[in-house]
Amino acid sequence: MTPEQITGLAPALAQFLALFKSCFGECRLLRHFATYCRGLLSGLQRRTVEPVALAAGSTVRALQMFLTDRVWEHLRLRDLLQQRVAARHAPAPGGPRADGDLGVIALIDETSVAKKGRKTPGVQRQYCGASGKIDNCIVTVHLGYVCGEFKTLLDSDLYLPQSWAEDRSRCRDAHIPDDLPYRPKTAIALGQVRRAIANGLHFDWTVFDEGYGKDPSFLFGLDELGQTWIGEVPRNFRCWPSLPQCRSQRKEFASKKVYNVARWCPSLIYQDWLPIAFPRQTVEPLVWDIKTAQVHLVKKGCPTDRTYWLIVAWNRVTDEYKYFVSNASPRTEPALLLKVAFRRAVVEHLFRLAKGEVGLSHFEGRSYVGLMRHMILCQLLVLFLTEQAQRINAEMAATPPADTPPGEKIIRQEAGFSPGAHEAPHSSEGHGPSSPARHHGADRSLAELAVCPMA
Repeated sequence: MTPEQITGLAPALAQFLALFKSCFGECRLLRHFATYCRGLLSGLQRRTVEPVALAAGSTVRALQMFLTDRVWEHLRLRDLLQQRVAARHAPAPGGPRADGDLGVIALIDETSVAKKGRKTPGVQRQYCGASGKIDNCIVTVHLGYVCGEFKTLLDSDLYLPQSWAEDRSRCRDAHIPDDLPYRPKTAIALGQVRRAIANGLHFDWTVFDEGYGKDPSFLFGLDELGQTWIGEVPRNFRCWPSLPQCRSQRKEFASKKVYNVARWCPSLIYQDWLPIAFPRQTVEPLVWDIKTAQVHLVKKGCPTDRTYWLIVAWNRVTDEYKYFVSNASPRTEPALLLKVAFRRAVVEHLFRLAKGEVGLSHFEGRSYVGLMRHMILCQLLVLFLTEQAQRINAEMAATPPADTPPGEKIIRQEAGFSPGAHEAPHSSEGHGPSSPARHHGADRSLAELAVCPMA
């Protein structure tokens, strides 16, 4: 980045934030909005209300009130964010596509943050991806967006455990609305997809991990929304490789686990493995061998009328097996399906950016409204960084410095949104070990370079 580009980030942030001023009714709220956003982008070790306010010379209580009690339309701000992505970063419907273009992909996943005590909304002992074990934490469900090299977060919601939903006095202490019930994570994700569609977003694909794929009602919910999806399912996910002769509890007519379908179904046993290579930037390509079949899923105890894809993927090096199902057309190329499925790894980069660069995991408070506002403002800043990285990369590609090889990207991959070719699948943070919260590479990220003045 040139000194001029670095200097231009602060006014670019001011112009970007001004686009959302209609969500705030008072000038002082706009000032607090700008202060909090600059604080999230700053180099402060902890980007919570108190250090942000002190660094900005603001009143701590005033900034706390802005986040938790003052009246402003944070849900409308989220809708405006989604509408901006739809208007500026979505491909034109029916337009030409380059070879290898996978289209617009919705990423459904969750992340977690370890918390002490029992006052933070939704906190309890549950699986925490950040620590890789059962821990005291909160879990949030997110909707990501990727189209080519552009990727951002669109939506975030708190997962409210059943123990919280059944204790309404505890919910009221955390300012959780009385009409917010317990919802499975799959129901939260369906609501996010529905909301994004209402805001003008169109997805060519929706991808998710086995934590969501294990619930058939989630898959059929996506069907009802008109979404084309592919997701990983656990090995005990059930289906019928062919329609049973009759509806019976007898073993030969019952649905089968995909693990057993892969081992015993004739159409898969006698099918040759098809190798698919996934190029990577710095190491050898990753190769997965696949077999495919059309199967019937289980819906209310009966086989579905239509068929779905079942993809069995095998990594010869690690001897790892993965199972995917999809409602894509039977004419779809299996290689395309697997490439789309593995793009889910992008969400891990988004979580790393949101936690490490804009303070998604730094929230400290006992207010549900404050937590929701914090997450929405983090989404907003991820979008800002994405747009700035896109703009600066385009400028650098057009006029590369004399000592920089043509086409070299200055902003590092993870924070600068310059993905490699289809990455290997990562373990979902919500259901397996997580990546480090912050990456320390040789190059500074866009957010690290764009430390906005706090005065």
